[in-house]
Amino acid sequence: MRFVDIVGVPLDLGAGRRGVDMGPSAFRIADVAARIRTLGYEVNDSGDIPVPIPEVVAVRDSRARYAREIGEACESVFTRVRGSVSSGHIPLCLGGDHSLAAGSIGGTAAALRAQGRALGVLWVDAHADMNTPETTLSGNVHGMPFACVLGTGPAELVNVGGFAPKADPERCAVVGLRNLDEREKDAVRRSGVHAYTMKDIDRRGIAAVVDEALSRICAGGAALHLSFDIDAVDPAVAPGVGTPVKGGLSYRESHLLMEMAADAERLVALDVVEVNPILDAHNAT
Repeated sequence: MRFVDIVGVPLDLGAGRRGVDMGPSAFRIADVAARIRTLGYEVNDSGDIPVPIPEVVAVRDSRARYAREIGEACESVFTRVRGSVSSGHIPLCLGGDHSLAAGSIGGTAAALRAQGRALGVLWVDAHADMNTPETTLSGNVHGMPFACVLGTGPAELVNVGGFAPKADPERCAVVGLRNLDEREKDAVRRSGVHAYTMKDIDRRGIAAVVDEALSRICAGGAALHLSFDIDAVDPAVAPGVGTPVKGGLSYRESHLLMEMAADAERLVALDVVEVNPILDAHNAT
């Protein structure tokens, strides 16, 4: 029997719009655990990570808003995910904004290092999330976690778990990119990750793109951490996100991506983030 450990992370300190902290509750109301059980998994729900709300904490640095509090939450995520992966379970982190990935991917990386295994990261997102305090226009930390995973950004997130970087860019791929400005495109190029835009998906098809991405990041039997920002999906399908961008993945493309990730038999951890029930339409997302 395989086990899935649900970890709720009601974190919205990294986002620019309120409401994403309700994501874990929305998933539970939709009975995600029952759906997972139908796939043959046993489900453990360890509850939510304690996270403060913006009303009770101060912004110390406008270039990386609430970085200290987000880093503390990510340390808790790190601990839970590391324990889950070390036990042979699959942690499912329900966000919450995408800054939680600095903790979840760190936890996966730490567990795999102890096992002598390599880590591959598949980042599914409309945005690169590679801003730093020096390049951000908003100061919102949910635009920085991929940079933090790769070792650049606010120290509070980069150093989660006591080591950095968390992943090798050659073993990282981002799928679903669109609407990047030149500064963001340059950051992606310099990062060394394998990047696939919606233009690539339109031209080549989702199956070819995902197959190539998985073959690159999971080469040699590397384990897979999949971090899925729901804004990768077209807002006509999933409107309940804080930063929607038209022209995203269809329902079927998203489903096939997840099927292929599962069929690769490398998946050891999963994040599903940025669901904002306040912005949803009739619970479509």
